[in-house]
Amino acid sequence: MAGEALRIALIQTRTPATAQAALDHIAPLIREAAAGGARLILTPEASNLMEQRRDRRGEAIVDQDADPAVQALRALAAELGVWLLIGSAIVRSGDDARSANRSLLIDPQGQITAAYDKLHVFDVDLPNGETYRESSGVRPGDRAVVAETPWGRLGLTVCYDLRFPHLFRALAKAGASIIAVPAAFTVPTGEAHWETLLRARAIETGAFVLAPAQGGAHEDGRRTWGRSTVVAPWGEVIARLDNDEPGVLFADLDLAAVDKARRAIPALTHDRAFDPPT
Repeated sequence: MAGEALRIALIQTRTPATAQAALDHIAPLIREAAAGGARLILTPEASNLMEQRRDRRGEAIVDQDADPAVQALRALAAELGVWLLIGSAIVRSGDDARSANRSLLIDPQGQITAAYDKLHVFDVDLPNGETYRESSGVRPGDRAVVAETPWGRLGLTVCYDLRFPHLFRALAKAGASIIAVPAAFTVPTGEAHWETLLRARAIETGAFVLAPAQGGAHEDGRRTWGRSTVVAPWGEVIARLDNDEPGVLFADLDLAAVDKARRAIPALTHDRAFDPPT
């Protein structure tokens, strides 16, 4: 809805290794966000558990409908009367031995109105010697998702998707005025690229980019960057946490800024076909 201000909140977490502990960690932060007037609340990637140790991961991950964090967060959204984006939940993925890294949009009645499985999985050997193979445990999705909300269309992405601008362009051209980037960035890549990439995606799409993040040292040995960030359509950072501690970040979005940015630079309407380089 152009011209309507929207108060949102990003939840920054240091998610534990089990769903029940994750729920105990995140629920008070969501309550704080709702008490502060947020109507749309977003949590980070892997909000229901952070467990990469192979000997524990298998028994920790369950079907979406059986996950205690997912089900309790649905009930919490209904209790508080808010829209809640579970940035992602790590849940079983049908017959595949790997899990899904799934973003879930929940309405104020506690119903799941949209689901998106992370398209791009992160496999890397970092210069500091850290190695990560998301593909060994996560089955990537195969479709982009734009969800309907009372304030316009919301594009769904997760973490590593941030590095693929064509996905963001497709979401914007499908009508997304807000794009979510829940994440659990590593410290080296977060320090080097996090804010730059978020600002670039906002500028390219003329959309608000909302990026709730994991932060700090997790039980499973991972370290994440934090610095949850809100970027406006012109590319300016309008809210940011400057640390990796759990907390709540509020922002008020002037939704008219989307149309203003897209009128000033109508790049979404200027695509031209071209022959690929040889």
